[in-house]
Amino acid sequence: MSLALKTFIVPLIVACAMFMEAVDANVIVTALPAMAHDFGRDPVTLKIAVTSYVLGLGVFIPICGWVADRFGARTVFRLAICIFVGGSMLCAASNSLITFTAARFVQGIGGAMMVPVGRIIIFRAVHRSEFIRAMNYLSLPAMLGPAAGPLLGGFITTYLHWRLIFFINIPIGILGIYLTNRHIANMREEHPGPLDWFGFFLSASGGSLFLLGLSLVGGDLVSGSTAFYMCVTGLVALLAYWFYAQRITRPILDLRFLRVPTFQASVLGGSLFRIGLGAVPFLLPLSLQEALGMTAFQSGLITCASAVGGMFMRTAAARLLRHYGFRTVLMYNAALSGIAIAACGTFFPGTPTSVIWLVVLLGGFFPALQFTSLNSLAYAEIESRDVGRATSLASVIQQISLGLGVTVAGIVLEASQQLQGHATIQWTDFWPAFLVVGLFSVASIAVTRRLPHNAGADIARGRVASTAASGPEPS
Repeated sequence: MSLALKTFIVPLIVACAMFMEAVDANVIVTALPAMAHDFGRDPVTLKIAVTSYVLGLGVFIPICGWVADRFGARTVFRLAICIFVGGSMLCAASNSLITFTAARFVQGIGGAMMVPVGRIIIFRAVHRSEFIRAMNYLSLPAMLGPAAGPLLGGFITTYLHWRLIFFINIPIGILGIYLTNRHIANMREEHPGPLDWFGFFLSASGGSLFLLGLSLVGGDLVSGSTAFYMCVTGLVALLAYWFYAQRITRPILDLRFLRVPTFQASVLGGSLFRIGLGAVPFLLPLSLQEALGMTAFQSGLITCASAVGGMFMRTAAARLLRHYGFRTVLMYNAALSGIAIAACGTFFPGTPTSVIWLVVLLGGFFPALQFTSLNSLAYAEIESRDVGRATSLASVIQQISLGLGVTVAGIVLEASQQLQGHATIQWTDFWPAFLVVGLFSVASIAVTRRLPHNAGADIARGRVASTAASGPEPS
């Protein structure tokens, strides 16, 4: 295969998988009210279905690099696509919230291996001189998926049936497997070294139990005491991992990277921001449909404005960072993002659609700028040899934060509904939830303001937008 063809075809194959994952992550949110009706559940209860997918991602991302080195990148990438498509078919066949939640977790496992291993394949297959071009190809699904997902999900849910949205992945997955078999070599490392299985068990079980326990608070799937004990057990396991990770040389998640100032600001400050923003894809379609009476398709037409705002940001991010620097952009933009998120809670029956669309558009621009800045800043002081391990830690914390955002939003929404004495969700129940998650975004300022004024100056003068465009972020 010629160099030019490889530079095009390999990123295209990985882009198929990334597009499938990006669409699927965004297609479900517009269908949640319809799913809740079919499952006989309150729509807010379906937050656990969103959280379980994020958990599948967060739990298995740390081991994907080792698995690819041990068994071969093509083998693992192909298996990941099969698992993801299989999970999609299980979602379509689910007849209860419990089975649907399990199917979403299976999808998350596939996504956890699919996207990171895809990036490993590109890194090893594409010549360094063509790497930026390959990354630009790869950034297309990251932009198109969040825009296409709500539209497809809304259209299919409104005019067909929500189960059909999961069949979108089948032809894309089959194409991805065919192209993988034909064009990707089974690259592997001869001696990948041992995997920290005990650390994986502690971190995975701790994160899963804690986040699932929080997601089950206030629901009727398990008792309140069971949800409480799950949270406590999860916290104990995470604390045990923290002590364990300090005492071994190469833990599966190396917490020592959090001592690096720029990485700490990006990951910890970014986590507060992601808690706030992670709730929006869950809250916004729910408020548009349940509170304002829109159809799923009308909701999707508005929700996709967030992705459009993110696309506009890509032309401005590098310029803003060069001119103002990371610290200033992260601080002021976090405040603007929090205001944009909280503004979504002001929608009421009769609010002009154009006003809603404009607010959601701005609610996509500011967070996308924050994500670009955070992704770029994370590696400002990380040595090249440590990028892989640092990425694993950052990715896990990112995913857990996004899942925590959905959980927090659901808890506040349920509390607001009960305090106001509403038997069903009303539009007045949503403003406290949007306000709280918006405040999480503003709270990240307390972390980023500790950065020196020249933090990440070398990166800010470089190709920030191109580097960050391929970062693992949601819509």
